[in-house]
Amino acid sequence: NGTVGSISTNGSATAYNTSSDYRLKENVTDVTDGITRVKQLAPKRFNFIADGTDRIVDGFLAHEAATVVPEAVTGTKDELEVWKYDEDLPEGVSVGDNKLDNDGNTIPKYQGIDQAKLVPLLTAALQEALTKIDALEARITALEEE
Repeated sequence: NGTVGSISTNGSATAYNTSSDYRLKENVTDVTDGITRVKQLAPKRFNFIADGTDRIVDGFLAHEAATVVPEAVTGTKDELEVWKYDEDLPEGVSVGDNKLDNDGNTIPKYQGIDQAKLVPLLTAALQEALTKIDALEARITALEEE
């Protein structure tokens, strides 16, 4: 139903744009529980098995982040590839059966995370924290003036 995003470049940068025009939205409310939800996120340090290196990075486990910001996560925890109705099924295989690799092992369907979808929550939490800091600074100033 129209444009839902775009990729734009300017010669030195690339932007991946998600549609955000107010005219595309309804039921808009402020995020009021940012700090509470950010505290529920569980950042981790890890390396990726497929890299073949021990390079440590910061990130999240998708299934854990999904409990706090489900719109940031794709896929389902522990999901496996299965045969679909529109595929040529091997002998003895039915729709919905797990697909197997050449060694007879099930094939994982990995989850993903769009970390950019965490930015609104992080921004709300920071704004809430800054409001609290301002209030505490005002109280300290008032106490020092007594």
